[in-house]
Amino acid sequence: MALVKAGVVVLDCAEPEKLAEFYKGLLEAEEVHLTANRVEIRSADGTQLALRRDVNATPPSWPRPENSLQAHLEFEVTDLDEAERRIVSLGGRPTDTKDATGPFEERSYADPAGHSFSLRRSVPQGPKLG
Repeated sequence: MALVKAGVVVLDCAEPEKLAEFYKGLLEAEEVHLTANRVEIRSADGTQLALRRDVNATPPSWPRPENSLQAHLEFEVTDLDEAERRIVSLGGRPTDTKDATGPFEERSYADPAGHSFSLRRSVPQGPKLG
């Protein structure tokens, strides 16, 4: 049995209740724990995320170096365009402004509190040939 097992990813933010609403909508998650300074959510697939109150929290400025990216979340999706529409409708914003033709395989965003995250297209895996 493992001595340490993964717990939960925690994002610091000024308003955890508001940020929890964004991630509950994005991940189709439910609130599983609430205190005055922390909200924890869990999606149907078991993804756990906690939002912790830090009144002095400032969002990362990635890709600018003055308050650079320290960590980010990455989510897999099958339809990047549909996921982007949901993100924007929930108050998130795109941060990847590349002007490229054709579909992106990965796109970058910021949640309403400024935390960076990305979507990566998940490609269905078929049987290995050869």
